[in-house]
Amino acid sequence: MICPACAANDDRVIDSRASDGGKAIRRRRVCNHCGKRFTTYERVEMAGRLMVIKRDGTRQAFDPQKILAGIEAACGKLPIAAEAKSRIVEELDEELHREFEREVPGSIIGERVAQRLRKLNQVAYVRFVSVYKEFHGLDQLIDEAQDVREQASSEVPGQASLFPAGE
Repeated sequence: MICPACAANDDRVIDSRASDGGKAIRRRRVCNHCGKRFTTYERVEMAGRLMVIKRDGTRQAFDPQKILAGIEAACGKLPIAAEAKSRIVEELDEELHREFEREVPGSIIGERVAQRLRKLNQVAYVRFVSVYKEFHGLDQLIDEAQDVREQASSEVPGQASLFPAGE
């Protein structure tokens, strides 16, 4: 591995252990050149790369980090645990690789992320779909928020209201 501190390619492993419930190996390394310690993770590479068919018809390799980035953008500074965001990405990654062999439409990924965010947090959901569905006006945003508000009382008990009563 190349040392992130000095860029030397001379290190040794000082500790290895299972991580992510056995899905990865965490290796603690020390650079023989500068003495800095750093951590690497070893994961199984999916044999058949899943390709995403984008709206414009182009194809791009599936990247779970892009999904996580979209979820994090939607959640912003909302009090949502990092584990909950990661869980959505992991579940979706496994689900897509199980259901699709080579290609998956990007629209399916967006819909499934939206479904999970809707259960997680109303505000994060509305933020996500406003970008995903490419809202072109405030009316579309308001309609979606009102739809969420109407369904929220029966779907998610204990969920904070998007628009508190009286506002």
